[in-house]
Amino acid sequence: MLRIVECVPNFSEGRRKEVVDQIVAAITAVPGVVVLDVELDQDHNRSVVTMAGEPGAVEEAAFQATKTAAGLIDLDQHKGEHPRIGATDVIPFIPLQGITVEECIEIARRLGERIARELYIPVYLYEKAATRPEREDLAYIRRGEYEGLKEEIATNPDREPDFGPRELGKAGATVVGVREPLIAYNVYLGTTDLEIAKAVAQAVRNSSGGLRFVKALGMEISQRNLVQVSMNLTNFRKTPIHRAFELVKREAERYGVTVVSSEIVGLLPEEALLEAAAFYLRLENFSPGQVLEQRLAEGMETAGIATLPGEKKKEGLEEFLEQVASAQPVPGGGSVAALSAALAASLVSMVLQITLPKIEDETLKREIEENLAEAKSLRQELSGLIAEDANAFQAVLTAYRMPAGDEREEAVQMALRGAATVPLTVAAKAVRTMELALLAAQKGSPRLASDAVSAGYMGQAAVSGASANVLVNVSSLSDERLAQAFRMQLEALQNRLGALMGEIEGAVAENLAPEKR
Repeated sequence: MLRIVECVPNFSEGRRKEVVDQIVAAITAVPGVVVLDVELDQDHNRSVVTMAGEPGAVEEAAFQATKTAAGLIDLDQHKGEHPRIGATDVIPFIPLQGITVEECIEIARRLGERIARELYIPVYLYEKAATRPEREDLAYIRRGEYEGLKEEIATNPDREPDFGPRELGKAGATVVGVREPLIAYNVYLGTTDLEIAKAVAQAVRNSSGGLRFVKALGMEISQRNLVQVSMNLTNFRKTPIHRAFELVKREAERYGVTVVSSEIVGLLPEEALLEAAAFYLRLENFSPGQVLEQRLAEGMETAGIATLPGEKKKEGLEEFLEQVASAQPVPGGGSVAALSAALAASLVSMVLQITLPKIEDETLKREIEENLAEAKSLRQELSGLIAEDANAFQAVLTAYRMPAGDEREEAVQMALRGAATVPLTVAAKAVRTMELALLAAQKGSPRLASDAVSAGYMGQAAVSGASANVLVNVSSLSDERLAQAFRMQLEALQNRLGALMGEIEGAVAENLAPEKR
């Protein structure tokens, strides 16, 4: 199973798109990370980026984004409706698949220490990573905002950071933690009276006796000439969206004010929308299994790709080969490259598993066991990247079909970054697989030497194929700095590839020498 963690960093910039673009570029330059969503809010002067991927890659991307934001955002000049204490204000990690909360806490603490050490930015740990009970609440850490923290951090023991200096630079401080999926939900009221919005927010939020898992603020949205109740729903299962909406609506009616509209900021779980639909439609005995797409996904997972009645179902490799051979552009070369790398990892696993029982040296045995575990993990990860590459390129095709305009161009550029990131990840994992193939060639059974060198050749093919896919996507990027970052990473992998293949062939030749046979 792939290990996937989500990260939703918030940056104190929502008016200068070029700044946010540079932050996003720093994220997408890290292989193994996919940017799922970017939200800019001019009134809040804040942006929210949602990314996901392998834990190590997401951790690195969060650091690079923080480093970039620190050089571009000056908190002494920043003004906005949303509370904040830093250029990178908060970095929450959310476990999605194959990773525990405890592992995410380790990521948060490791990242916090690195931000403090390398960027000289104070870091506070919150929610499940908090080192003090009161710091589980983000609002407690952000009280007084940047200006208040700047005055107190050096002298007030309660404001001492978990990592880093007891002073603030222009990048402020950063809060890092681990939480469950959170829904950012705003409701617009049909009035310009900010006091009404604040009164409604007070009635709704948990800290004032309202709903248990709701944080709420009343804000003025001058661009729309309205006020807003801005909410964070920290546990949508126990306090669903519709319950928060209904209470806001009821409280607003006490002041003769109606609800104009509401909005979701960023992403949310499908389950949350289904609950709201069931509530407002007054559905009886409803279950998510009645949703066509969910039932289809479950069926495909259980039985493979769906077929027409009477048609012989094709499974596994046969189905994939037919899809590649079809007149459709996906899956294509990137998926094939991922398959090649997965096959290389499978061959390495075979050689090491057959060799292991014959090893008597305990040190060598431990080394082979560790590399065998890594080879198995790589095979699973690369197998997942077969579909991920197809999805990434499908996103490019979808973006190009949008009506001409700024929105289309932004969607195209975002999709191209994703379509370049996936094959770059494949290339990096293929190189690592080849390094394991070198070990298999050196230490494996001589009668399996051909399998070890075959793993090397499959890895070589994977890197070459993935590289071509990276280059074709970055050639259309408008951000030349980002395109060059992709090319530089690719060049480093290709340089390693050239040396590796020679080492593998040499090791096989040595292993097949007469005295070793």
